[in-house]
Amino acid sequence: MILSKSSLNSRIISQLNEFGINTQKIHRNLSVEELIKHSTEKNEGVLTSSGSLSVKTGKYTGRSPQDRYIIYDEETHETVDWGNVNHQFPSEKFNQIFEKMKKHAEGKDLYVFDGFVGADRKNRLPIRVLNDHAWQSLFCRQLFVRLSAAELDTHVPEFTVLCLNDFEAIPEIDGTRTNAFILINLSKRIVIIGATNYAGEMKKSLFSVMNYLMPSRGVFPMHCSSNVGQDGSTALFFGLSGTGKTSLSADPERMLIGDDEHGWSDDGIFNFEGGCYAKCINLNQESEPQIWNAIKSGTVLENVVVNKESLKPDFDDGSLTENTRAAYPLDYIPGAIIPSVGESPKVIIFLTADALGVLPPVSKLTKDGAMFHFMSGYTSKLAGTERGIKEPKATFSECFGSPFMPRPASVYAKMLGEKISKHNASVYLINTGWSGGPYGVGKRISIKYSRAMVTAALTGALDIVKFRHDDLFNLDVPLECPNVPSDILDPKNTWIDKDSYDLSAKKLAQMFVENFSKFKNVTDNIRTAGPITP
Repeated sequence: MILSKSSLNSRIISQLNEFGINTQKIHRNLSVEELIKHSTEKNEGVLTSSGSLSVKTGKYTGRSPQDRYIIYDEETHETVDWGNVNHQFPSEKFNQIFEKMKKHAEGKDLYVFDGFVGADRKNRLPIRVLNDHAWQSLFCRQLFVRLSAAELDTHVPEFTVLCLNDFEAIPEIDGTRTNAFILINLSKRIVIIGATNYAGEMKKSLFSVMNYLMPSRGVFPMHCSSNVGQDGSTALFFGLSGTGKTSLSADPERMLIGDDEHGWSDDGIFNFEGGCYAKCINLNQESEPQIWNAIKSGTVLENVVVNKESLKPDFDDGSLTENTRAAYPLDYIPGAIIPSVGESPKVIIFLTADALGVLPPVSKLTKDGAMFHFMSGYTSKLAGTERGIKEPKATFSECFGSPFMPRPASVYAKMLGEKISKHNASVYLINTGWSGGPYGVGKRISIKYSRAMVTAALTGALDIVKFRHDDLFNLDVPLECPNVPSDILDPKNTWIDKDSYDLSAKKLAQMFVENFSKFKNVTDNIRTAGPITP
């Protein structure tokens, strides 16, 4: 239903006018049923046999990191870690595009989502997201923290996202790289997004905002998932997209706090989100029952191929993209913790997907080793998570999330080190990548075994086994792990050509050393806790 001015809260109208949006076609915080109705009536998506809403995002099926910019101004020029990840964009060009977007929005249907980023009432960020597509407003409703009825009446956003899929920039005039853009203005507290239908840009933009704001509040922002055991013990899972954060934290024996983005304050940890954004390529009910069962009415499926006759999703079909996704609220996961907060963790797990197939599948890290691997953030970019990625590509992503970290890595690393020391947390490095050879030769480590390694770390089973020291990678590797074949714990055992393994292992060790050389103000204890130069 289109609300008239008289029926809209005058304060909301005033806020939108002050923002520069002038339209009578405002749809604010519609219900799931209403948003699905709008989406299907406008042919934005189709209902599948499971009741989920299936949409296609067109040209952009993943993030476009080269089109993401942070506005360079007095506030950000010394606080942001400018470079290949955080690209500078001039204020005057931002203002130019922003004005054109506001004119483009005049008289159009706009969907307004008011809510929060952050489950911790002390540290949450009030937000407003404006969309020109109903399904993207549904995405926001499912992914961010929703308001109560009382909060809806008094909500005042501190950060606003304007996302107009139908607005394109003109690069030669607007200063963008392409017609698509993601512009984060930390001073004006505004994000503007155009010409990309990929909804993950909204989620990750606000994650970047939180990663910039939280350190000044004494909160450590983290690209990680989290869950809680029956005894109340909390665990964190760091890792880039595709390494298993969502799958491994969705454990039937544990209660989920969140699958991607968290803060760690003096009071404990809290989820930044109110939902999950799970990869669902090759999803099957047996290996990932919680995600499978969460795909129902209200869930948004992105770029999942749907049978035209049966309307059944085909999770094995990656013809549109390998980066197929399902967006659903936390309460779709049985036993999820709501509000999604927890105690400070006792176990921290770093997840990496080693495409070279040489890292041990599980190893225990010292505090200095944890600092080294956190700052290194070694993994592989997997197919579909970014535009142009067709097969795994080795990469180092600081803090296991450099695309979303505006401040220097040292800021976040220092906070992690302090938390590990204060709470005496154990840290493990788990490789969910390849075994028996590199990508194309070996096979991806079974999620069954990865789950068993995680369980052993969380239950303390790895505290009572013997370890060997890997001299090249400087890692302590268990000689046994419950429910995992012992021969795969030493990756060299899984290679037929041992000489090829040695060459690949030395290559990766050298990559670690070369990458870490960019960090200048690091203690010798941390620098020497990583792999040894071959």
